[in-house]
Amino acid sequence: METFESLVRTEFAPKNTYLNTASTGLVPARTVAAMRTAVEAAAVGRPTDMFADVEASRASFARLVGVPGHRVAAGASVAVYSGLIAASLPSGAEVLTAEGDFSSVVNPFHVRSDLKVRTVPLERVAESVRPGTALVAVSAAQSADGRVADLPAIREAAREHGTRTYIDASQATGWLDFDADAYDYSASVAFKWLVCPRGVAFLVVPEDLGGLTPLFAGWVAGEHPWDACYGPIDELADSARRFDESPALFSYAGARRSLELLEELGVDAVRAHDLALADRFRAGLASLGHEPVPSPGSPIVSVPGLGHRQAGLSSAGVEVSDRAGNLRAAFHLYNTPADVDRLLDVLSA
Repeated sequence: METFESLVRTEFAPKNTYLNTASTGLVPARTVAAMRTAVEAAAVGRPTDMFADVEASRASFARLVGVPGHRVAAGASVAVYSGLIAASLPSGAEVLTAEGDFSSVVNPFHVRSDLKVRTVPLERVAESVRPGTALVAVSAAQSADGRVADLPAIREAAREHGTRTYIDASQATGWLDFDADAYDYSASVAFKWLVCPRGVAFLVVPEDLGGLTPLFAGWVAGEHPWDACYGPIDELADSARRFDESPALFSYAGARRSLELLEELGVDAVRAHDLALADRFRAGLASLGHEPVPSPGSPIVSVPGLGHRQAGLSSAGVEVSDRAGNLRAAFHLYNTPADVDRLLDVLSA
C-alpha cells in the first residue's frame, strides 16, 4: 500500500517552490492524463463519457463533505450559486456577512438593492445573528488571510434565531473537516485545495432543496436530460441536479481523478500535513521578527507588510501571493518542510 508521501510524489512534481494553493492548486498527474485522453478522444470523433465523470465527481465530492450525492449540484462558479441563493430571498430580507469576505460570496447580495446586507468583523458573526436575520453568508476560511470562521458558533446562533446559513468552503474543502450537512447551503470551487481543473464547483442544498428556484435550469436540469433538450422541461430533476450548470466536461473528466486522489489520501491526513507546514512557517517568521495575521488551525498564513516581496520571491522560484499588502503563503499536500525553509531563506536574504 502506498504511503501518503509516495502517492503524492507519484502525482506531483512541481518545478518551483509552489506555495500558492489559496489561488490555484496544482493538478495531479492522473488528472492531466484523464483530460488528455478526453481531449484526444474528442478530437478523433470518439468522445469519452464525460457525463459519467460529472456524476462520479458529484459523488466523490459528496463523500468528502459528508452528504448524499442527491444534495449536490455540479457547476462552475460560486458566484452563480451565491446569486441563486440571493434571488431566493424576499425583499427586505437581512443578510449577515463578514467584513472583507470574498466578493463571489457577498456581492450577489449587494446587487439586490432591496436586501439589507449587514457586515461585521469575522469574529463577531455568530454574536451578530439576531431575530429577523434571514441568512448568514460567510466563508469557512478567509481567502485574504486564512482566518477560519467559528462555524459551530455560527450554526448554533443561526439555529437559535431560525436563520439559514450559507457557507463558502472554497478555501476549506480538501483540508478542513467540513460537514456540509450542518448548514443549509454550502458551495465550493474545486480548483484550489481539491486540486481540480478550473471550471468545477459544487453546491450543497438541504433535502427539501432549500426553497431555491432553478433560475438557470437548462437541459441538464431535467429528470431525464436527454429527453429534455427541446422546449420547456416537463420534469425537473427531483434532486439538487436541478441546479446544475451545463458542465465544463473536460474539466470534470479531470476532476473525477483529483477527487479520487483526495479520497485516497484522506482529508485528515492532508490537514495534519498542511497544518504542520503552516506552523513551521509561523515559527520561522517569529525567528525573523515577523508576526502573521492570527489564523490558528489554517494552512494559509498571511504576513502584513511583506506583500511587496512577492515579485522577488517569484523571481527566486517561490510562488506566493500579495493580498492587500500582505504576503500570503498557502501550504498543501504537495509541499514539504524544504519548501517552508526555502521561503524563509529567501525572505531572510
